[in-house]
Amino acid sequence: MKEHLKTSMEELDRLNLNEFKNAEKLPVVVVLDNIRSQSNTGSFFRTCDAFRIKKIYLCGITATPPHREIQKTALGATETVDWEYSETTVKCLDHLKKEGYTLMAVEQTANSTKLDDLQNKHQHPIALIFGNELDGVDQAVIDQCDQAIEIPQSGTKHSLNVSVAGGIVLWEIYKALYEQL
Repeated sequence: MKEHLKTSMEELDRLNLNEFKNAEKLPVVVVLDNIRSQSNTGSFFRTCDAFRIKKIYLCGITATPPHREIQKTALGATETVDWEYSETTVKCLDHLKKEGYTLMAVEQTANSTKLDDLQNKHQHPIALIFGNELDGVDQAVIDQCDQAIEIPQSGTKHSLNVSVAGGIVLWEIYKALYEQL
């Protein structure tokens, strides 16, 4: 039987804070549209750190660091991942559109594209918009987007936890774009 010894922190050879800040990032930003749970927000920070996402935009009622509940799940990623607060998601998307971002709502819509059918993973820069835990991405925000993407599901529930959905979508985008770093 094969031994599976855990890798030590030293063996993982991760970037330190300064190296991370100076490292090239994926041409992807995450926009959180009125996320209620500070734990979900902290989880997004940690996932964005793992996949070297360029920036997180915290919009509307989404809490901002420093906050105990965010810090508990972010485990220091609020120090590594750049972030910015915007009073409304609509204003944030106006800014990102002017910057040349392709706006993609992660939401189930009449014309959404399944994540595994997404053809333009290589288009960038990309802004991925994730919505409120109960209401999803606001319709006014969806109306601003170039595309809606959804994660295929085959269970009885209609959705995933927003931070879980974030991990799945960001992993797929990371796999497609990492080789370009």
